[in-house]
Amino acid sequence: MQEAIYSAVFGALSSEHRMNIISNNLANVSTTGYKTDSVTFKDVFVPFAHDYILDSKEHLRAKPLWPDADVIAKPRLAEHKTDFAQGSLRKTGDPLDLAIQGDGFFKILTPDGVRYTRNGHFNAMPNGQIVDSNGNPLLGTDGPIFLSGSGVVEIDPAGNVSEGGAQVGTIALVRFDNPRGVIKDGQNLYKLSEDFEANEMAVTPGMPEIVAGSDGTPQTRISPVIQQGFLESSNVEIVTEMVRMIEVNRVFEAYQKIMRGTQDMDSSLIKSMGKSV
Repeated sequence: MQEAIYSAVFGALSSEHRMNIISNNLANVSTTGYKTDSVTFKDVFVPFAHDYILDSKEHLRAKPLWPDADVIAKPRLAEHKTDFAQGSLRKTGDPLDLAIQGDGFFKILTPDGVRYTRNGHFNAMPNGQIVDSNGNPLLGTDGPIFLSGSGVVEIDPAGNVSEGGAQVGTIALVRFDNPRGVIKDGQNLYKLSEDFEANEMAVTPGMPEIVAGSDGTPQTRISPVIQQGFLESSNVEIVTEMVRMIEVNRVFEAYQKIMRGTQDMDSSLIKSMGKSV
């Protein structure tokens, strides 16, 4: 009995976690530069919570009755993955709306240090500093970038920022050698993970580069470029997420039925034992 209800509870909790991820994806379907999240679980076998020898002095759980104790399958989070696939570009015409075409990030300076984003919706502060929607400075190769307001702002695919024909800075684009080492940090920003090592690498936009193909052989591709007057849409696939939501909801309902059925069987057993006494 207990194996069934414990496994059902753990399964329901994992389904709830999946549902939270899916709901968050759908809530951000219109968020500029948002990347879809997904999670996977794996079963691990653990002893029952009550299958422990209690220390008579400390009254604490000591070693489990292993390997004779019963075990249950408990889902454990195996991977929280972000899909960094390119989102579609939509034209806005705003000179400070920028989209990265390719894999890379803008660098943002926040009160907590350097963060990274795909959200290219920027504005100019009264002092001319280019900032994101939260007022955090956009970083160039030589630090924050300032505009004087003296002319038309032009940003070429390489990230060179010109105002009235004079260059005022170059936007810093970076990528990482290990995508798993970059995690979300709220407000559409990313930071380096403490669990996986990732090294920041500067990008020279629009230049040919050699990368390893899916079969391991060297291939040539063009490094990311910046598109002025465009924003990158979320890469959330609404239909896919809705299908996943339906599937997860069905699994959750199945676990609920198992828990109710187990409880009913326990109640029936207790009643039958009471009658036989």
